[in-house]
Amino acid sequence: MKKITIDGTVYVPESEKVQDENGGIYSIVRTNSAGVFAGYVKERNGQEVTLTEATRLWKWSGAFTLSQISIHGVQDPENCKFALTVDEILLLQAIEIIPCTEIARNSIDNVTKHEYKA
Repeated sequence: MKKITIDGTVYVPESEKVQDENGGIYSIVRTNSAGVFAGYVKERNGQEVTLTEATRLWKWSGAFTLSQISIHGVQDPENCKFALTVDEILLLQAIEIIPCTEIARNSIDNVTKHEYKA
């Protein structure tokens, strides 16, 4: 995969990015206070980002940074805690959007999704 790093940020060419049928790019989005999510970027308006097929990445293992997850995925899926996937979510105060590779998307999809059971 082609990539370039500038000032510690890894960039992936458009041709390498995973897209849905509407052209939304599968990305990891970090917010100021709601946490980290992965999904297809449907729309961005300033710091508001709408994701489809969105999963909250509550705890990850087997990757040092979100940038590493966006390229290689997680290497220790058994110790990750990802929430159930929702059809769509509006995130406020997005501070980082990192496009993902197909490897990363598959890795995130294959982590067991957790839910609270009383």
